[in-house]
Amino acid sequence: MELKLARTELKSKPKASISINKIEQDLEKEGEKIYYFDRDNTHKQLISLVENFEKKGFSVYHRIVKYGLDENDYCYEVHILWSYLFARLAVRW
Repeated sequence: MELKLARTELKSKPKASISINKIEQDLEKEGEKIYYFDRDNTHKQLISLVENFEKKGFSVYHRIVKYGLDENDYCYEVHILWSYLFARLAVRW
């Protein structure tokens, strides 16, 4: 599945996209990552992304980020954490 990354200019179309395989590779290297996805992605695609990584043992947080007054000025923020890393950080506090 390909997801469109957030657009960089208000009036432009999203130019970049990313696959789930690429996201998995990024997570293997870093353990956690925050992505901003464009509003052109469907809610169903984002829920599928969340469920996919939760099944693999990751903690996933997603929300809508509004950046303007217009109804269409928003993007999706998705923060993916490796659950083991999250558990270790919680123990420190």
